[in-house]
Amino acid sequence: MKTYSRLTLAAAVVAFAAGCASQNPYDGQPRDTNKTAIYGGLGALAGAAVGAATSSSKDRGKGALIGAAVGGAAGAGYGYYADKQEAELRRSMQGTGIEVQRQGDNIQLIMPGNITFATDSAEISSGFYTPLNNLASSFRQYNQNSIEVVGHTDSTGSRAYNMTLSQRRAQAVADYLRAQGVDGSRLSTYGAGPDRPVANNATADGRAQNRRVEVTLRPLPGAQY
Repeated sequence: MKTYSRLTLAAAVVAFAAGCASQNPYDGQPRDTNKTAIYGGLGALAGAAVGAATSSSKDRGKGALIGAAVGGAAGAGYGYYADKQEAELRRSMQGTGIEVQRQGDNIQLIMPGNITFATDSAEISSGFYTPLNNLASSFRQYNQNSIEVVGHTDSTGSRAYNMTLSQRRAQAVADYLRAQGVDGSRLSTYGAGPDRPVANNATADGRAQNRRVEVTLRPLPGAQY
């Protein structure tokens, strides 16, 4: 009984430490939310107890540790799922010029205009196909979130024209992802035109930053993780 208690306690300590880590294990940055830690820790503790209770006496320690790992993953829910997807996206987008950002449960990909489309065009640039193929592969593997594609322009030209151009660009990206096997029901598009600048349109560098495509991944309502 003492051995069982010590092993269960050890598993619980491991579970609590794993569930309550304050940094993202993939990039060392602080998490934007504590949900993963809270629910991961509680799930891991519960899993440790169940794993130990359902194992034979000689395997209770092993059962507790396995239960802690499984319970922690299940308890963390979408936060754990998004952690894995974020890590895979950072790996596959490395060196492409596409920036991966995390805001709570949402993952956002920033695609600058210099790699996506030529000036005044909604035709995908040749160098953009490889990153898009990598994205499509990731989106097929991680299929439990919605995919919003938003096109942006600088302020050069009329607003009406830029709104149409940004929508065409967002649609071009979504159409390509759909053609690569991504479920179209997960995809939505929006053309923001010049309305959401991230830099000063008075400078060439600022206009270049504003010409971009953003893809935001959000949890699907009712999905199981």
